[in-house]
Amino acid sequence: MIGRLLSQLKPAAAADEFNLIVAANGCTDNTVAVARSFGTRVLVLSIPVASKQAALTAAQSVAPDFPRVYVDADVEVRPQDVRALAAALREPGVLAAAPARVLNLAGRPWPVRWYYDVWTRLPEVQCGLWGRGVIAVTSPGQERIDGLPPLAADDLAASLLFTPQERRVVPGARVVIHTPRTVTGLLRCRVRSATVIAQLEGAEQAPASAARTRLSDLVAIVRAEPRLAPRVGLFLVMASLARTRARRAVARGDYSTWLRDESSRHDGRPRDVTAGGRPGEGRPSGWR
Repeated sequence: MIGRLLSQLKPAAAADEFNLIVAANGCTDNTVAVARSFGTRVLVLSIPVASKQAALTAAQSVAPDFPRVYVDADVEVRPQDVRALAAALREPGVLAAAPARVLNLAGRPWPVRWYYDVWTRLPEVQCGLWGRGVIAVTSPGQERIDGLPPLAADDLAASLLFTPQERRVVPGARVVIHTPRTVTGLLRCRVRSATVIAQLEGAEQAPASAARTRLSDLVAIVRAEPRLAPRVGLFLVMASLARTRARRAVARGDYSTWLRDESSRHDGRPRDVTAGGRPGEGRPSGWR
């Protein structure tokens, strides 16, 4: 996954346009070796512990410039997308920006497609910076993020720090997100999401969460598009299962177990993409 991302960004790094830093935190696969194979234009940091916070801290200590663009390893962005984010941050008062989501739903079973048909229509999903696998910040924006406590839902917490006037979802930039290829993979992602939202809501010094789906949002979707009623029903079933399973982790105080979807990480077939959205899963990998 990291190779796919770096192959798109390296030409800009080779032209001295980007500084690329890979912070691999506790990786037990070949992530470090793949990243180092891209040569000296990519600075690779290998963090021995599986801590995203430690990886971010290490990368921040060597990142020379602003704006900074944090990128998860398993999404796809192009140099022009990074440029569009940087341009948005030059607007007066804008402190953080993220690209529009593009879903890879090719070959996914109908329950996965139905789930995202509903998820992408939720108001908070459409306007928030979280769940995109990419967030760009200015120096003042970084200072605000630095005040956050360690949280698994770091992208959600960061998004909530900024008012609508201070953040931008940039239509001219896009991130390709590879959705789960199985219902089991989707459920694992949703359990993790419900768990980390619970951590955010219970943490001191964390912004108030507005990410929970409201019944009124789902009712509004059905009223606007009655044909989606069966899909909303499936969405509710998946959300209920995820929250039930998440309660076990919350009861144990386990917010560190990373319920990663593996099904979307081994797809070598040609990819089709459709507009939409899904949280990107992975570790921070690229900075501008």
